[in-house]
Amino acid sequence: AVVSTQSTGKYGVEVEDDDAMGKMVSQINTWNFDLFKFAAISKDHPLVSMAYIILQTERNLLRSYNVDPPTFIKYMFVIEANYHKTNPYHNATHGSDVMQSCHVLLGYSVVEQVFTDLEVFAALFACAIHDVDHPGLSNQFLSNTSNELAILYNDHAVLENHHLATAFKFLQEEELNWASGMDDKQRQLFRKMVIDLVLATDMSKHLSLLADIKTTVESSKVAHNGKLVLESYNERMLVLQGIVHSCDISSATKALPIYKAWTERIIEEFYQQGDRERDLGLNLSPMCDRQNPSIEKSQVGFIDFIVLPLWETLGELMFPYCQEMLSQLNENRMYYFSRIPESPRCSITDGPEPDDRNNLIASSEKRKNMRATKGDDCSDLSSIDEADETTNNSD
Repeated sequence: AVVSTQSTGKYGVEVEDDDAMGKMVSQINTWNFDLFKFAAISKDHPLVSMAYIILQTERNLLRSYNVDPPTFIKYMFVIEANYHKTNPYHNATHGSDVMQSCHVLLGYSVVEQVFTDLEVFAALFACAIHDVDHPGLSNQFLSNTSNELAILYNDHAVLENHHLATAFKFLQEEELNWASGMDDKQRQLFRKMVIDLVLATDMSKHLSLLADIKTTVESSKVAHNGKLVLESYNERMLVLQGIVHSCDISSATKALPIYKAWTERIIEEFYQQGDRERDLGLNLSPMCDRQNPSIEKSQVGFIDFIVLPLWETLGELMFPYCQEMLSQLNENRMYYFSRIPESPRCSITDGPEPDDRNNLIASSEKRKNMRATKGDDCSDLSSIDEADETTNNSD
């Protein structure tokens, strides 16, 4: 791709409407930040602008670590160009959204003094690059088709490893090496942290990460009279992994219009993968069949199994700062839950009556009960269908 690296002052990119951008930047510390509007105002360079505004203007981290701003901006233009614009979901706007969400969480006073500046820098940078060069396909698809990336990484965290390798490969180019001003120890630790943080976004590690965070938080509070004290590097890194992972799946905690917009995009990306699976004669992955849509059901399941347990833990860790997100998450769940019976194509029952709420409620309870017993692979939501099948078969 042809990459423009022109930059201007306070926003990192040229903008046509300075007042509109200034208004957007004034809202950058708010949870329901409109990334789609921000992308338009930044002339389709949301990631470059977001990274510069947060790391330079808001947090002064570039200056603190002797980072040359023009070199950093040039690097971010290259990273942004390697996000696939054709992806409905895994694109530069998503990377910007995760970075901005993480910036908000790390600004809350309950954690503001917990992490070092380098740890914060690593977390925000990890968010920015965590899906670079994402092909819009799942790890499982790449493994099933013997894709060269799956071969290279031995089917282990295929995409997460690739995102990291891509980001650090560009950093080795002299004209893009913005980290040259760091001392060797800082640079090595920064790289280690970014690797650990991005690998933690692998959904197959979700349950083990959640269990480890719960144990750490509970132990810390017991040992320090209810206060969160993270004394070791490993404890801080574990919680930071949880925060980054939470931000990666945070769309369900945003205002409903924002959540619906992201849902439409991820579902379309799933469908595009399903189309390829059908063409290749493969079994279609969960939620990837556009001929048999189950949007409402899948969103309720995603919240019940994945988002809610993680955000409940985060809410305990950061109390009371995440209560608004948890409230919105429940509202969003009810929005989709209430629409399952209204759409026969999305009914979870096999019977002739799509408005039968008894099976619907029973299946929802099954989902909740399965949280503690489900295995350590949350890379798909096939267990949701298992819960429904078990419920229906027991009637």
